[in-house]
Amino acid sequence: MDITDMAKRIRAGERRALARGITLVESGRDDHRVQATQLLTELGQSKEALRIGLSGTPGVGKSTFIESFGLMLTGQGLRVAVLAVDPSSSRSGGSILGDKTRMDLLSRDPKAFIRPSPSQTHLGGVARRTREAVALCEAAGFDVVLIETVGVGQSETVVAQMADLFLLLLAPAGGDELQGVKRGIMEMADVIVVNKADGDLKATATRTQADYAGALRLMRKRPQDPEGYPCAMNVSALEQRGLPEVWETLKKLSEWRRENGFWTQTRAAQARYWFEDAVRNALLAQLDTPSARAALLRLSDAVAAGEQEPAAAAAAFVRDLRV
Repeated sequence: MDITDMAKRIRAGERRALARGITLVESGRDDHRVQATQLLTELGQSKEALRIGLSGTPGVGKSTFIESFGLMLTGQGLRVAVLAVDPSSSRSGGSILGDKTRMDLLSRDPKAFIRPSPSQTHLGGVARRTREAVALCEAAGFDVVLIETVGVGQSETVVAQMADLFLLLLAPAGGDELQGVKRGIMEMADVIVVNKADGDLKATATRTQADYAGALRLMRKRPQDPEGYPCAMNVSALEQRGLPEVWETLKKLSEWRRENGFWTQTRAAQARYWFEDAVRNALLAQLDTPSARAALLRLSDAVAAGEQEPAAAAAAFVRDLRV
C-alpha cells in the first residue's frame, strides 16, 4: 500500500481513497496501525472542519435529522461528512451498520460522504478510531463533519472530546425539569433539540422544550458559552422545520468561540486528551505478551477459586510486571 499516494488522493477529495483510509485507521492489525500512523503524519494539519457531535436515545430520529440537516447544508454548497457509529454485539462482535441505508437521499448526494463504523464494544458512544476518521475527512476537504454516536444513555460523553459543538436530540415527553438538570450528557450539550415536533406530538414537544429550557437556566454557566447558551429548540426533521434555525444557532456559537479564543483552547485540550488515551492504550497493549497472559490466567484462576481477593491479585499482577 502506497501511503503517500493514498494521502495525495485523500487531499484531492477522492471518496474511494477516503473510504480506504478510514478502513486502515480502524484496523487493529499491528502493521495497519503503523501504516495508519504514517498516513496521519503524511496528511499533517489539514483544514479545520466544523465538527458536530450528535447523540440521543435510540428511536429519537437521529438518522432522519442528520439526513434532513445534511441535505440542507449541501444545498448551501457545503460538503458534509457523516461518521455514524453503530453498536457492536457483545456476543458475536458484529454490527448491522444500517445508518447509510436510512439516509438514502443524503448518501446519493455528491457533496456528502457517509461512513458507518462499528463501536467494537468501545464505551462512550463512539468507536476507538473515530477521531482519526474525523482527521481524514478534514484532510479530504469537508466543511462539516457530523459524528453520530451509538445513542445509549447519559454516560455517552466521549464525543465531546472530538467535536467542536455537541448537539443532543430528545424525543417529546422524554423527561421533565429534574431530568434536565441531571449531570452527564445533559451538561455536555451545547444545543438540545427536541425532535418530532409534528402531528399529534407537536404540543408535547413544545412542553418538553420548555421543560429543558427551564432546566438549563438552573445550570451553572460555562465559560465557553455566550449569553443564551446552552439552549433548547424544537424541530421536525420529518417535515424539515426548524433546521435552518438550528444551523444558525450552531454557527453563532461557533463564531463566538472562535472570536473569544475558546475554539483553540478546546482543540488543544482535545489533542491532549487523545494523546493520554493513546498512551493508556499503548500501556495496555504491553499486557498482551505470553508471560503477562500466563500470569493473568494463573491469578484469575486463583480469584475464581476463592483463593485470592480480586484487589490483592491485581496488585500482585502489577507488582510482578514492574519486576
